[in-house]
Amino acid sequence: MKILTFTGNTPSQALKKAKLEIGDEGMLIETKEVRKKAFGKDALYEIVIGIEEDMIPSTYKKTSQPLSKQKPLKQESQDVLFDLSNAAEQIAKVSRVVDDPIAEYMTPPRQALPQVAPALEPKELKEIKSEINKLTDKVKIIQNMFWDEKFPDIESQIPAEFAEIYRLASQSGMNKKHLDELMKITLEHMPFKMRENSVTVKRYFQTILRKMVPIRREPTLGVGIKKVIMLVGPTGVGKTTSIAKLAARYSFLLQKKYKVGLVVLDTYRIGAVEQLMQYARMMKLGIETVVDPPEFSSALDSLRYCDYILIDTMGSSPYDKGKIEKIHECLDANNTAFEVEVVLVMPSSIKYEDLQVTYDNFATLGVDSLMFTKLDETMGFGNIFSLSYETKKPISYFSVGQEVPEDLVCASSDFLVECLLNGFNRSKA
Repeated sequence: MKILTFTGNTPSQALKKAKLEIGDEGMLIETKEVRKKAFGKDALYEIVIGIEEDMIPSTYKKTSQPLSKQKPLKQESQDVLFDLSNAAEQIAKVSRVVDDPIAEYMTPPRQALPQVAPALEPKELKEIKSEINKLTDKVKIIQNMFWDEKFPDIESQIPAEFAEIYRLASQSGMNKKHLDELMKITLEHMPFKMRENSVTVKRYFQTILRKMVPIRREPTLGVGIKKVIMLVGPTGVGKTTSIAKLAARYSFLLQKKYKVGLVVLDTYRIGAVEQLMQYARMMKLGIETVVDPPEFSSALDSLRYCDYILIDTMGSSPYDKGKIEKIHECLDANNTAFEVEVVLVMPSSIKYEDLQVTYDNFATLGVDSLMFTKLDETMGFGNIFSLSYETKKPISYFSVGQEVPEDLVCASSDFLVECLLNGFNRSKA
């Protein structure tokens, strides 16, 4: 029979460790307390398991040292921390970094936890808690600093304090050129005092992001003011559903109930026309269909009693120049006094490069603002930020689901930055 030992902060923890290592075949022989719980130290228990040698799983890793020479869990973790510190120092040398950004937080292993007197004053307890919080934060920084991204214009690595925020933004799908520009701005203008922990770094970065996202506020129409909005974009992005959401919003949800009319250019898709007509019947809205460009002005003129006129267009591939040109002909045929605001609708679930191609091909229509749909179907939002930042076009609305009219929200930089750094949260929309 083979005798094996396992340790843990509680007997159940040690037993769980044993089951993970050797399964249920062993027999519990003894449980004993190796170290009592004390201030700054957890208790340590040891269990002894007996098992036949032929029953030991092949995956079981034998301890390289006898139990008497094994280090308690906290001491082993402490050694790992200082190994990481040494690794960080080596990385700094390779990257020609003059100062180790975490050096001031590192202390010799044997002095990591000074002896504390039995009786402590509240002030001393507060100081100890503060030091522990700082150490925890620095461990987090160390975990995020092992990456090889560099600024294109700066020889040294980005400081470790910024590693986490850089990783989050990079994984969100943000264009690298835009991210490097933002990091450069942050490094140039951020007060050095704010670099003490990752929380203040993240907060400052959020502020920079919010200021760089153009947002179009929803207007309040004055007496006699009319607004005509045309939604354009690729097939399948949810233009028709978005039209219905906007119609319901302007008709019922705002403080003032506006008169809304609908115009349909999407006669290629019978289903889309029927869907919008059904919404129009439910909300008692006027609706006009346009087959040829010359009919466009007549449709607008027949809805001149409305405060808002919403235009649904045929969906088209960004590469289908013919359908985009058809929309262009309608706009050119407009001889009314109405000025048409063109809103490009795109899904948030495609990568930045595809968003850029889509924008470039629809830009000939004179895009005034952007609307993004399917925010509930993606994990990355940096692509939205990058397109808005690159094109300087403001974002007007976000569609966060399929429900009409609930899942449409006015765009805000706070919400976009929250999604970019922490993921989509419907409750914060």
